[in-house]
Amino acid sequence: MSDPSRPTENPVISELDQLPDRDREETAEWRASLDAVVRNAGPERAVYLMRRVHEFAASTGMSLPGLLHSDYINTVPAAAQPEFDGDLEMESRITALNRWNAAAMVTRGARLGLGGHISTYASAAWLYEIGFHHFFRGKDADGSGDQLFVQGHASPGIYARVFLEGRLSESQLDSFRREAGGHGLPSYPHPRRLPWLWEFPTVSMGLGPLSAVYQARFNRYLHARGIKDTSASRVWAFLGDGEMDEPESTAALTLASRENLDNLTFVINCNLQRLDGPVRSNSKIVQELEARFRGAGWNVVKTLWGEAWDPLLAQDTTGDLVRRLGEVPDAQMQTLAARDAAYIRKHFFTGDALSALSASLSDARVVELFENSRGGHEPLKVYAAYRAAVEHRGAPTVVLAQTVKGHTLGPAFESRNANHQMKKLTMEQFRAMRDLLELPIPDSALAGDQVPFWHPGQDSPEVRYLHERRAALGGPAPVRRVVAKPLPEPPAKPFEDLEKGSGHQEMATTMALVRLVKDLMRDPRSGARWVPIVPDEARTFGMESMFPTAGIYSPQGQTYDPVDADQLLHYLESTTGQLLIEGITEAGSVAEFAAAATSYATHGEPMIPFYIFYAMFGFQRTGDQFWALGDQMGRGFVVGGTAGRTTMTGEGLQHGDGHSHLLAATNPAAVSYDPAFAYEIAVIVRDGLRRMYGERPENVFYYLTVYNEPKHQPAMPPVPGIEEGIVRGIYRFRPAEAPAAGPRLQLLASGTAIHWVLRAQELLASDWGVHADVWSVTSWTELRRDAMRADDARTRGEERTPFVTRALSGAPGPVLAVSDWMRQVPDQISQWVEQDYYSLGTDGFGLSDTREDVRRYFRVDAESIVVTALDRLARAGQVPPETVARARAQYGLGR
Repeated sequence: MSDPSRPTENPVISELDQLPDRDREETAEWRASLDAVVRNAGPERAVYLMRRVHEFAASTGMSLPGLLHSDYINTVPAAAQPEFDGDLEMESRITALNRWNAAAMVTRGARLGLGGHISTYASAAWLYEIGFHHFFRGKDADGSGDQLFVQGHASPGIYARVFLEGRLSESQLDSFRREAGGHGLPSYPHPRRLPWLWEFPTVSMGLGPLSAVYQARFNRYLHARGIKDTSASRVWAFLGDGEMDEPESTAALTLASRENLDNLTFVINCNLQRLDGPVRSNSKIVQELEARFRGAGWNVVKTLWGEAWDPLLAQDTTGDLVRRLGEVPDAQMQTLAARDAAYIRKHFFTGDALSALSASLSDARVVELFENSRGGHEPLKVYAAYRAAVEHRGAPTVVLAQTVKGHTLGPAFESRNANHQMKKLTMEQFRAMRDLLELPIPDSALAGDQVPFWHPGQDSPEVRYLHERRAALGGPAPVRRVVAKPLPEPPAKPFEDLEKGSGHQEMATTMALVRLVKDLMRDPRSGARWVPIVPDEARTFGMESMFPTAGIYSPQGQTYDPVDADQLLHYLESTTGQLLIEGITEAGSVAEFAAAATSYATHGEPMIPFYIFYAMFGFQRTGDQFWALGDQMGRGFVVGGTAGRTTMTGEGLQHGDGHSHLLAATNPAAVSYDPAFAYEIAVIVRDGLRRMYGERPENVFYYLTVYNEPKHQPAMPPVPGIEEGIVRGIYRFRPAEAPAAGPRLQLLASGTAIHWVLRAQELLASDWGVHADVWSVTSWTELRRDAMRADDARTRGEERTPFVTRALSGAPGPVLAVSDWMRQVPDQISQWVEQDYYSLGTDGFGLSDTREDVRRYFRVDAESIVVTALDRLARAGQVPPETVARARAQYGLGR
């Protein structure tokens, strides 16, 4: 017999070895007791006792590290299931109708080659139906209700339910995935395509979970700042187990637990299959997810097995059944769901104890255990799990529900690796489905080639029950509502201050924009609506002055003495703080921005998010989220600070941003500007506030790029129509001094490039007798979009001239366009410029050096602009070719 008080050959090193043992004899007695249990009752009994002791200790408030996973059984045992407060038979009929219509909708569309997904909703139907009947709050009560992040591939089931409610017609169901006519249903939850129904776009996998976390957090932010009472709102995110492999899916789990977001519930449909095969073929995804969520501080509720398993688990006095359930890998579990009783008896009920346990079961019962009796398919089990989730306090909850993908669709679909790609059922399969679901659909309705939709009638008991349940929960869901609530016009003074220029001081456009926002935040009428969002670089953008004045939001407030408390611009966290400093997470920042940018619809409270980031890490890193933001119709200001490829000295290849405007141009909702001067920023922001928050708000968001290069900021020149030119994209900033004769040229520039072009204008005049007009292009993209709209109008017989064409009409000489971006950015407008058009830009990877040397490297400095301008004039016959060679030698550009 070993002495448990003596060290073994390979002792376990523990952090407890660093703590003094006040009673070694008592410790030895505990170890001896455990050793005796192992010898006499087996290790399983010892583990059980240790877990019960751990559970008891935790219940008494002792501080113990949590266990990472539990047995592969339901969290809520059968004896503890709460009383069901609905009509189970009625809800079963409703769910059967929704299953039928969802399958019919996708099948009818698939016969036209439109595709669709059947199996996901088939596995998750009860996960949604129990929520809709008993948990999901509508907006009728407080205007917010619950926020539902529906799994994208399950959308046919939601459409089927909305059809049953009477909010969709049969013709609309028949137009699933047929949107070109303007009346069809989008394939997935797309708010922009169906704005009265969908609130959140979720089909870009991984973004839904991330957005849900930040939506729950933003709900708390609104409540803490006294803008909206969101205490009753809960965020529900429905996810797939395969989707959880996306890094964004788990990126914010610790944020949710750290901030005690018990207003958040994840429901993960663990049907054990991703698109091509098992999620975890040789292990168990449920156990993996449980450990991950528990480790991140979440409450975990598992609903894995249906009612048929309850008596077997009650008979499992040896623990063999529980142990077997925990060791069978997922791929084998899927195989068991598709095999006969003989196979299951041979490959699952192994060993004497399990063989004896299964001996009393009929073959039909054995098959039923694996084919149908999963927790996610049984309403009482799902109800118990949801009740446990909503009643938990102090942490977010994840419900891990095990299902069979393709459930009720027949053996050709259920648990098949290929079922994600299977888009339609045959009429024979529909008949079998009808019989299984006990639907009152006559054979005559299934005699043709087209499967019918089935509705019991608006006065049927099913529809009346459905409406009664939704009325009790606050109205229909999902639903998106926009109540007009324009914000008051901001005060004029902050804009006028920028329009006056910086006097003798130099100021970067980044600082100009930050100063403007800080002044607007002081407005007593709308200042509280601003939501500054920064991914941990507020000091980079000169925003530290907001720390002590606006405060940094933290649900815990400030529980420490900040190291800079004695300084004027000290770090200040507050439960009512206005700034959201998200840490080093651009993805989290965009998710927060989306929640704030759509608050006008989600909560009926328009907010003005101002998200400023290191420009390179905006559209390049989080472009998928910005696309979803456009779908969600978010409004606000996105700001790329430290913009341009040559402005960030010393930062180099992965920081120099010369292409974000090109990426932003692909997003139809992004209104993009590259302002050169502070007064341009004032005009653009004021127009943006009008367009997004005025009497007739538009579903766009503004993207501005600003620079960290200090420059003299001139006052807004008294040029006729200058504000229109700034907003629409181009105006003449500095015309050439009126020449009697000589070569002429038009120089176009955006952002910081305006300063190189202005210097080039001077050199061209003084050294070469060439007179150039300088134009400030505030938006290459908006000029292009205006021109494209003009083209579209002409195809309809309406004569329209693009704004850029009119602005440059008759301007003498060739046009040379310059920016700190790739040449494709200014090249966007080339086809609508009547003059000879040429561009300069910063194509290629960035590099580290001084601004001057990097600009010379890319051939966009003033001297390079002069040489290029002379070359274009020489090609047009306006200057001799040797002039170009002389200029190249004079400026050292011969190499």
